[in-house]
Amino acid sequence: MSDDLCAEIRSVAGAMLNGRNPGEGFDRPLWKDLTGAGFHLLGVPEDAGGSGGGLRELAAVVDLLAFHAAAVPVAESAFLTGWLLSRAGLAVPDGLTVISLDEARGASRLSGRVRAPWGRHADHVVTLARHDDTVLVALVPTAGLPIECAENLAGEPRDTLVLDGVTVARTAVAPPELDAEALLRRGALARSVQLAGAARAVLESARRHVGERKQFGRPLARFQAVQQQLAALAAETVAMQVSADAALLAVEAGDPAAGVAIAAAKATTSASAHVVAAIGHQLHGALGYAQEHRLGAATTRLWAWREEFGNESRWQDELAVGGGDAWWSLVTGGVR
Repeated sequence: MSDDLCAEIRSVAGAMLNGRNPGEGFDRPLWKDLTGAGFHLLGVPEDAGGSGGGLRELAAVVDLLAFHAAAVPVAESAFLTGWLLSRAGLAVPDGLTVISLDEARGASRLSGRVRAPWGRHADHVVTLARHDDTVLVALVPTAGLPIECAENLAGEPRDTLVLDGVTVARTAVAPPELDAEALLRRGALARSVQLAGAARAVLESARRHVGERKQFGRPLARFQAVQQQLAALAAETVAMQVSADAALLAVEAGDPAAGVAIAAAKATTSASAHVVAAIGHQLHGALGYAQEHRLGAATTRLWAWREEFGNESRWQDELAVGGGDAWWSLVTGGVR
């Protein structure tokens, strides 16, 4: 995919986001606009009910939505739900389908308590289900299911659906490579892209703030201490963006070291998220803590997303213990 096409996609999605304020819950009008353009299923093959395109196209939209703190589940929809269904040979149904983060039990009827981000707004949930020694991908209608509602720090729905012998709509045997670990890794990739986008929002807000606000008759940006903080913020943001981009390229290319690249990306973005949020609030002063300020929409997402699909400690441990030859290949480009 060309950079020109990526820019065009970002332009169209950006026009939809222009003038919208960050919100909590679910921005249904924005979701309608995005689904009308097919952005919610970018990267999912057309024969599986998706919009086609590649991973970079999808990431461009997800990054932009994270930058604007948009309250819509595009990352979960395309990165996870559409990906899981298409890999299992199941078409993506109409309406909002969410992903289960837990395995259910059963075959034609499922039981279990499954965490499902945005579950209260969904028409279907797709989940891995274990039946004897077989792992299935199951699509379940959510109508009538008991839902335990919860939110993360950013106010995004993080619900639990209660399955008690619920009848599935469709099932397929999961390919051998599709398991809970693969789902965790895919989610970590999605959150890495989102974290990088949210960090860029903090950086842009900080640059604007210190350029406009004055102290002792001159802009804050003219003070050396502020410049040092702004440079540190920019360095952390670039590191997050580079690590997420590297993971995307590795996955898109089918690189054997893609798993290591994802682990490195999530470890980096999760660790840097804390630093970015802290510096961002320091540079904004008390203003940044006001509920109506856009900075809070970005930093609360940084704090929430850094913990989801494994925090930095989880992925740092994997890199330390299990990187092996793949880690060496990623760092050196295969040179020994």
